[in-house]
Amino acid sequence: MSFLTPLFLLGGLTLGLPVLFHLIRRSSKDQLPFSSLLFLQPTPPRVTRRNRLEHLLLLLLRGLVLLLLALAFARPFLPRGRLAPPTTPPRTRLLLLLDTSASMRRLGLWPTAVAKAEEVVRGVGPADQVALFTFDRLPHPLLSFNDGSALAPAARGQLVAQRLAQPTPGWAGTDLGTALTSAAELLAGKDTPKAATFQRRLVVISDLQEGSRLDGLQGYDWPRGVRIEFIRVHPLRPTNAGLQWAPDLETALPAGADARPRLRISNSPDAQHEQFRLQWEGAEAGDGLDVYVPPGQSRLVLAPKPPPGLSPESLILTGDDEPFDNRLYVLPPKPAELTVVYLGPESPADPAQPLYYLLRAFPPTRRQIVRVVTVPPTGTLAPATLAAARLVVVTAPAPEVPEAAVQSFLAKGGTVLLALQKGAATASLGRWLGLETLQATDVTPASYAMLAQIAFDHPLFAPFADPRYSDFTKIHFWKYRRLATNQLAEARVLARFDTGDAALTEVARGRGQILILAAGWQPAESQLALSSKFVPLLYAMLERGGGAEPPPQQYHVGDTVDLTPLLGAVAASQATVRRPDGRPVSLATGATTFTATDLPGIYTITSTQPPRRFVVNLDPAESRTAALPSDQLERLGLPLKPREVAVARRLAQERRQQDAELENRQKLWRWLIGMALVMVLAETSLAGWLTHRTTGPTEPAV
Repeated sequence: MSFLTPLFLLGGLTLGLPVLFHLIRRSSKDQLPFSSLLFLQPTPPRVTRRNRLEHLLLLLLRGLVLLLLALAFARPFLPRGRLAPPTTPPRTRLLLLLDTSASMRRLGLWPTAVAKAEEVVRGVGPADQVALFTFDRLPHPLLSFNDGSALAPAARGQLVAQRLAQPTPGWAGTDLGTALTSAAELLAGKDTPKAATFQRRLVVISDLQEGSRLDGLQGYDWPRGVRIEFIRVHPLRPTNAGLQWAPDLETALPAGADARPRLRISNSPDAQHEQFRLQWEGAEAGDGLDVYVPPGQSRLVLAPKPPPGLSPESLILTGDDEPFDNRLYVLPPKPAELTVVYLGPESPADPAQPLYYLLRAFPPTRRQIVRVVTVPPTGTLAPATLAAARLVVVTAPAPEVPEAAVQSFLAKGGTVLLALQKGAATASLGRWLGLETLQATDVTPASYAMLAQIAFDHPLFAPFADPRYSDFTKIHFWKYRRLATNQLAEARVLARFDTGDAALTEVARGRGQILILAAGWQPAESQLALSSKFVPLLYAMLERGGGAEPPPQQYHVGDTVDLTPLLGAVAASQATVRRPDGRPVSLATGATTFTATDLPGIYTITSTQPPRRFVVNLDPAESRTAALPSDQLERLGLPLKPREVAVARRLAQERRQQDAELENRQKLWRWLIGMALVMVLAETSLAGWLTHRTTGPTEPAV
């Protein structure tokens, strides 16, 4: 028998009260007046039998009444209808994820993580299934479900220990979202046993640092029946400062700016140090730079100047407890070299000529260097020069060029800008387009002409689509040429004058295009060269002609490197790349991508002359070692395993609800109350009878 409110059983202690009342016999306090006691002798009192229990049956009835009331208020019930707990726990399908990202290289993390993994595996039953995976940017299998399913628990524990001894933390970033979704898909796959026979459990052992990527969990529909348990490991030393390159500040600098790299130094929020020193590898201690970074903040600094005669390629940050992210490899960025061919009068110092303004529109920067090659009308345009160009500007009758070279230039995406000058370039325009009879007539407006009806949806004018930059009315044209655009096949007018004539026309040729400007940009023709729109328009034309970004030289560990900009002619043959550890990696014939970037450092393509290099650094997110907020994972909808205290509380609550239902159905307290009433009636009758017998009948008064 069980009780719903067992505290009422304490009422059974009142059973001692009747016994106490029967045993206590207080002496009489009645006083009798008497005269002097001088002549009386003291006599000791006689021992009486008054302390002996009397009327035992009456005492028993009263005790039973109290006992029945205490039992009734305790609300007893028989637990024969209660659901019995399972005699054997359900089988478990466990997938263990072990973090091997760069942040796990901190002191004390990896041995603790391995010990936690072995502890989890030891708690697995003999009928359970276990799989072991490591993860950084991608999950990597160490032990599949089939590998240890047929082994005894002891043998399986030894196999797991052997597999755990193989990996060590690498240098890649942490993509926790991809690892979780991949593990969930594996647990919920078609070959997974039914949920009725297996509990699907996912255990993640990681430092759960703030730099973990969770993008893969956005909007992910988590499989039913898969529970996640996170086991966080903590480092022995909290301070961590990271060193990263700031590429967003490099490309905007002019070519003459200081070539030293711009760096970002960040400090963890729980750091105990805030004074650090930055210096080049191999430099003396006094050649460094002292940097103050408070906890939880970052600082942008300029790298210190390298000592004379030293050509270092890595920077080192000292003063930090965790050195895994305190080294940065740096290569001086090489700007892209682009070629623009100018066909026209060669007068670079004459402000009345178009070339004067064209040369000043492309100043060299750290991002790219534009080389303008001028070819006078009487000169010769070599096919190789044309092939290397990205933009060809024609302001005078162009020299004779093989038609195949022109077609090849346009087919590769080249751009030709024809600025008509008094109709003189019309014949050249016809030869380039294959329209020998194309003619243009000069137009001189009464005052001036302005641009109107601009196609802002075209990539050439897209940068000016914002209303703040779309005003072209301040650009006046004193003279222009009227071109019969109806004679041009595949032509599109991108801008018109306010007179309705075409101002800028695009003619598509293969992947390339020919842009026809109906006027020149020098002051004698228009105000275009003196406006703020001139330089952006030329750069937009250059990008349309293939003016791409410079070859990237900075990568992160695990990135796939496109070697096409670096290989050149070697791309058709087999390329060899030497890793930072000195091991050469040969690519397959014709391959242009390199994936073995698992180490930070400088990689060298030894099959090119001269050898080309690129840099692989640590992912900056790995330096964000602060603990990931626990509620962030809950907001993503992950089915986290509840804590043991919460589980015990929930089970106790369910047990109480089940007991209340059983007690409400049985209602044994009613029978106890009825029995107590019967005992009260019996006790009352017995007490009355005993009282009547003791006193006896009273004699009538005389």
